[in-house]
Amino acid sequence: MANRSLGLDEPLNQYLQQVGVREPLILQQLREATAQQELSVMRSTAEQGQLMALLIRLSGARRILEIGTYTGYATLWMAQALPEDGLITTCDISTTWTDVAQQFWEKAGVSERINLKLAPALATLDALLSEDAAGSFDVVFIDADKVNYTAYYERSLQLVKAGGLIVVDNTLWGGDVIDPANQEPSTCAIRALNQLLHEDPRVDIAMLPMADGLTLVRKI
Repeated sequence: MANRSLGLDEPLNQYLQQVGVREPLILQQLREATAQQELSVMRSTAEQGQLMALLIRLSGARRILEIGTYTGYATLWMAQALPEDGLITTCDISTTWTDVAQQFWEKAGVSERINLKLAPALATLDALLSEDAAGSFDVVFIDADKVNYTAYYERSLQLVKAGGLIVVDNTLWGGDVIDPANQEPSTCAIRALNQLLHEDPRVDIAMLPMADGLTLVRKI
């Protein structure tokens, strides 16, 4: 995980931030607040958040599911891109981090567009499926614990509508996915999902070398 896109040195990363990203002040402030948090490396990059916002506007998405909230930086990018009647359901288990998130959501005036579910994500996803939410989401963003990535993906594929988008973060995992000596559970889980996505006839895919690897998945 990293707070810059893989392969970019610092001068090129600074140039990208200067001319390629339009980060609103409230998001700058949240990024700076997140830098003070434990595991701040988990924050999405600004260019990734901007891409998510653009995809939401292009698709006209109204209902978003986010698996993994952290301090809500990506959430805020997406919420600001939604129409006023849009809604993000976001899943996390930590009030330490989501308390930070909620402060900034309220300051940005988008808290009514965000439904925070504090519970294990698989339990939240299964509850949504039991409530007949299958096919009701326009976009799903997966960025939580890696060992459950395949389980998150399979449930997300049920919850997203046909033609909808699933975005999977960390699919290049700092380059560790190509290191055969790395057999850590999280690394193996990402490899397994990447292979599944490559072979899955239910979807179209595009893996982007942005941030820590970002795979776009369109449900056919």
